[in-house]
Amino acid sequence: MLMMTILIFLPTSIISRDSTQSLSRFHQPLLITSAGQSADVQIAGVLAKRAGLTADLIKDASSQDLADKKSLALVIGVSMKGLGAAGLDLEQEKSRVMGLITEAQKKDIPLLCLHLGGEARRGELSDQMIQAFLPFAQMAVVVKSGNKDGLFTKICTDENIPLLEVDRTSEVQEPLKNIFAPNG
Repeated sequence: MLMMTILIFLPTSIISRDSTQSLSRFHQPLLITSAGQSADVQIAGVLAKRAGLTADLIKDASSQDLADKKSLALVIGVSMKGLGAAGLDLEQEKSRVMGLITEAQKKDIPLLCLHLGGEARRGELSDQMIQAFLPFAQMAVVVKSGNKDGLFTKICTDENIPLLEVDRTSEVQEPLKNIFAPNG
């Protein structure tokens, strides 16, 4: 069996991977979208599928795409190439994502933030997205190398958001199984 290190930081404690089932707060179907148009959103879609989740991946989702969804996953990471291919600039992307979050809040749809690209997907533009959107999350799952500077830890602690760190992107699959309630 592959051993993995998964830590969940709560404002007052760290709990083990085995305790993730007690954090189940998300329901299916899930809408997966990007905040920054990086290729990491595609990886999130594959991991959700492997985890057996009912999910739709729409890279440039709008509020209408939330119509039948019970959870929203926002994959944070800016790619200038991805933004260009989507015909968006950074401000348009921020506006799109904020509209999606606002609609999700109106419908009581919980937000899961994912940062899968590790240190390579960090930088000034990604940090802007993290700072803008992470405070709205009910939980965050990040690859540990993307949190070397503690930005996710600080925001999650300040906002009382459970934070789950994994060593490698592929390790996100198992926690996804545990934080989502069975279909329905």
